[in-house]
Amino acid sequence: MHTEDRAMARKHLDKRLSPFRDSTELLRPSKGWIKAIREALGMTAVQLAHRIGVTKPRVYAIEKAELSGSITLDSLERAAHALDCTVVYALVPREPLQERVEARAISKAKQRIQSASHTMTLEDQAIDKDALREQVGALAEKLLTQSGSRLWEDT
Repeated sequence: MHTEDRAMARKHLDKRLSPFRDSTELLRPSKGWIKAIREALGMTAVQLAHRIGVTKPRVYAIEKAELSGSITLDSLERAAHALDCTVVYALVPREPLQERVEARAISKAKQRIQSASHTMTLEDQAIDKDALREQVGALAEKLLTQSGSRLWEDT
């Protein structure tokens, strides 16, 4: 994927995911979504078991797995279908993807420039802070236009 395509993909995902970024309404209820919806519908575990095609103890195991975070997407989908619900699955970045990429580019640029600056200081060729800031900005911009995967190398 080209740099421009990546930037457009980030912009598109940021736009789609922004309504969910600060949403606390989507946090799982303390008893889990499956049990909360089942109980709100007035459906027993036996009734849900019948609708899914499993045993009552398996329904309790599914509800417990949801709470522990070990439920599979398949089990969640089957329970949702039996409850006439839709599973909404998304990874919601804590900050916009573009901001995350820019912050990473600046961080990588600072690492590289500070390493070179340290060597120059040892050689009595220190550069002033404004020049250092300019170099970091220029290198960060260069990193943003290069292959995105290099930003995530921890070297």
